[in-house]
Amino acid sequence: MPREFCIAWPRVMSDARRYPAWAAGHRLRRAERDDRTYSTFMQIAKQLAIFLDNRPGTLARVCDALSAARINIYAITTSDTVDHSVIRMVVSDPRKALVVFEEHGTLVVEDDVVMLEGDNKSGSLARIAHKLAAARVNIEYCYCATSPGATRGLLVLRVSDPKKALKVLNT
Repeated sequence: MPREFCIAWPRVMSDARRYPAWAAGHRLRRAERDDRTYSTFMQIAKQLAIFLDNRPGTLARVCDALSAARINIYAITTSDTVDHSVIRMVVSDPRKALVVFEEHGTLVVEDDVVMLEGDNKSGSLARIAHKLAAARVNIEYCYCATSPGATRGLLVLRVSDPKKALKVLNT
């Protein structure tokens, strides 16, 4: 395969066979209360961070490679510097995506993140942040998006202790 979207960094840092596609997920159904975090879906997921040249067309080639491998992107965020971009994503098959990126010689870093679906209303993220803060779980970064009219949204949290965060948010 061509190395169209790689930069001159080492190959994949992790063994693609070492991790399952998803860690154990948790489904929650709760009556709505003001003092609780509400979610119908919450799980620990693998997030892949790839480091790419910061040039036009690079993300398009990454998406083409994932599409050709029939890998769906559930969540994505990018950040940039002068010479490279960091693209973080949660995908349908992280192991397969690791292989794709390895074939292209792309640096990939895996992290566990908490992925949860929740209500799209004011105060939802504040309640989550307060619960995690009270349990001394640090939110290192997060990303989410919803359309203005949507009632539900997907939130991805990179936290200091994903298992503890899942437990705290599940109570």
